[in-house]
Parts: sequence; C-alpha cells; structure tokens
Amino acid sequence: MHSISIPDPERLHRLRGGAVMAPAPTAIFRVAGPGALTCLQGLWTNDLLEPGPNSLVYGALLTPKGMIVADGWAVRDEEQVFLLLAPGAREAVALILQRSLPPRLATATDLSDTSRVLHLLGDAALERWPVVPLGRLPDAGAVARGEAADEAFLVGTPAAGPFAALLLGESSAIDAAESVLAAAGLTAGNENDREAARVIAGWPALGAEIDDRTLPQEVRFDEHAGVSYTKGCYTGQETVARLHFRGHTNRVLRGLRWSAPPAEGDMVQAGEKQAGRVTSILVLPDRCLGLGVVRRELDPGSRVTAGGSPAIVTDLPFGTGDLEG
Repeated sequence: MHSISIPDPERLHRLRGGAVMAPAPTAIFRVAGPGALTCLQGLWTNDLLEPGPNSLVYGALLTPKGMIVADGWAVRDEEQVFLLLAPGAREAVALILQRSLPPRLATATDLSDTSRVLHLLGDAALERWPVVPLGRLPDAGAVARGEAADEAFLVGTPAAGPFAALLLGESSAIDAAESVLAAAGLTAGNENDREAARVIAGWPALGAEIDDRTLPQEVRFDEHAGVSYTKGCYTGQETVARLHFRGHTNRVLRGLRWSAPPAEGDMVQAGEKQAGRVTSILVLPDRCLGLGVVRRELDPGSRVTAGGSPAIVTDLPFGTGDLEG
C-alpha cells in the first residue's frame, strides 16, 4: 500500500490550482524501425495508428491472459515511439520487447539512464508555459517539439491524465527546461506531489493498484480511454474484449474517504464480509483520501471499514467536496 502525505494546506492548493513541476521516475524505451508502429500495435492496448504522428496515448502491455504487465504512455514522434512506463516494469518490458520485436522491422533501445520525464501539475501549469523560448504547447492528446538552451525535448498534453503535461528528453535538455519553467513561476515539486496528483485523479500505479493479476477494466482503463475495442488484435486482447462485450469484472477501482487516518492494515470490509483492499492513501491536513480495488457492488456512498476505520466509498476522480468539504 502506498502512503503519501501533504500536511501543508498551501502545498495542496498549489498542487491543485497552481503550477508545479515534479520529476517522474520512468522506464523509457524508444522503438524505431520500418515496422515499429505495426509491431507495437500488436502489443499495446490502445490504438497507435489512428491518432497519427505526434500523439500521446495511454495504454498498457499485457500478458497473453490479459493481465497488466505495465501501464504508461506511448509518445509517437513521426515513425518512432517512446514508451514511458513504471520503473519497476523496466526488466519485464525489456524482455517483452526483446522477444516480440523482429530485428529487421523494429528495435527497442532502453533510454532510462540517459533521458528523463518531468510532469507539470496544477490548473495553472499550462497557463504559465513560456512559449518563448520553449515553443508552443500541443493540443490535448498531442506531442510537440520544444527547445531549451539549444537542446530539444518533447512535450505532450494528455487528453486525460494525472498531470497537465509531460516533458521527455535527454537529462540535460530537461534540466535546461526546468530552469526556464522555474523562471516562469512554476514551483519545484517532488514525488509526494506527483503521487498526490495521481491519487486525486484516480489513476492506478504499478505496485499499488496494479499487480500481476490485474485486468485493465478493474483499474478504470475504460474511463481513461486506455483500451481500443476497434483496433484489432494485440496480446491479451481476447480476455479484455470478452469482458467488455459479454460481462464485467468483479472488482473495480474506487475512491475512499476517511475523516482521520485509518487505523491499520489494508483490508476493506462491508459489514462482516471482506470486500477488497486499500491500495493508496493520501493524508491531508484534515482528512484522508485513498484508492481501493473493491467489489463492484460497493457503489459510491457505501459505508465500509477500510484499514480498520470507518470510510465512505466515492466516485473518481475526487471532487472539490472530497478535498475541502
């Protein structure tokens, strides 16, 4: 279970309504070659072809049985694709790409040690973006090129996501961009800020909401437009499509709200029955919010015991009433 604390009300205000830049530890793979897009189209849950060049698409790599290996972002830059995934999935993803990509069509290069990702958080983050000298921001779901101190990077704005924008580039280029953004009034953030934004947005994370038995629909992939049901076959597609067209999952990702930090443990109980587990907790000055993978029948408004304390099941993403009311 992940636990994050934002004890300062002003920091929460900046995180929501301000402009914060937070490093995002990421496993970064570049997939290039004449068949790069075709090969990845058969691995990624979402459609990489239909959005066209210079697009930013959320999705995942799955096992043949439809379980999530890693979720993340695919940045399509013309005919190459950068996969931005959880650091904990680096080894597993490297093995999948090694086994799945025919060398004559596509090759994968691990850039995790030489490049990095920066997330921009808060409602004002895009408003403070300095077009001069960094370049213009792309439309939602798209990617554009930027430049700082004569070094190029990519910037993408998601159609939906736990951040307002992401920057991808060699470490020196992102360092230079950070300096420009700081001068423009963006505040330096940390891992707690980035994780808090993720929890508020109701976004899953590997090692918390996602484990080796998690199906995409259990952790809001449909709500996050992380799956295409029209693109055709990909690894694990049969299970995902069958659930979508013929049934539903027994577990879903919901929000949880406590008036005080939960006592202990991660179990969610509805009456005397075990109904799921708490996966992430965000400790705020006067309340706690959390994410939990729970039984589908626990609708928003249900009262449960979570982590040993009374809690209320909520919709995701969390709203103003959950954060302030």
